[in-house]
Amino acid sequence: MRILIGCEFSGVIRRSFAMRGHDATSCDLLPSDDNSPNHVICKTATEIFDLIASEKWDIGIFNPPCTYLCNSGVRWLYGGRGTVIDTKRWEAMEYGALFFKKLLNCRLQRVCVENSIMHKYAREIVNAAPSQIVQPYQFGVGETKATCLWLRGLPKLKPTNLVSDRRPVVHYASPGKDRWKVRSKTCVGIAEAMAEQWGNL
Repeated sequence: MRILIGCEFSGVIRRSFAMRGHDATSCDLLPSDDNSPNHVICKTATEIFDLIASEKWDIGIFNPPCTYLCNSGVRWLYGGRGTVIDTKRWEAMEYGALFFKKLLNCRLQRVCVENSIMHKYAREIVNAAPSQIVQPYQFGVGETKATCLWLRGLPKLKPTNLVSDRRPVVHYASPGKDRWKVRSKTCVGIAEAMAEQWGNL
């Protein structure tokens, strides 16, 4: 199968499909962490739609940024603790939600769009509820990180290995310039479940 993984610099999902013999390509604004030749660096975010249209893909898996969409950051739409709207952040939120919606509704028949739990303003724009919410500890990784999956043409993921060790590792990641990269990477167990369960459709 030909798999396009959008908004992924880590290569976690790409490698999971490639290890099972699939033709997997990732793309992002950033270079890939593993310097893979099967990674496309986009100059702008919207170039992903040119990539979607340019070739035949069996599955599209997309991980758009959740910075302005996630429920945990909704207070920053109002300056943190205030009641006055931060217009720049609000515009970024609207752009992010519309970008997410366009990915979800792209021309591919099998689509997964991943994100954190959304706040109500983003949900109103996206106008679609997640198909399921998964946790790393359902897939052999002893961490908690609620991950929402919006699915079209794909079945829900089935848990593969339920573990009892459940630590909020991502939530308590050390501060630093690369903290966002650590928080944004897809759990390896979830990526492997995607490749194993969706790679045989």
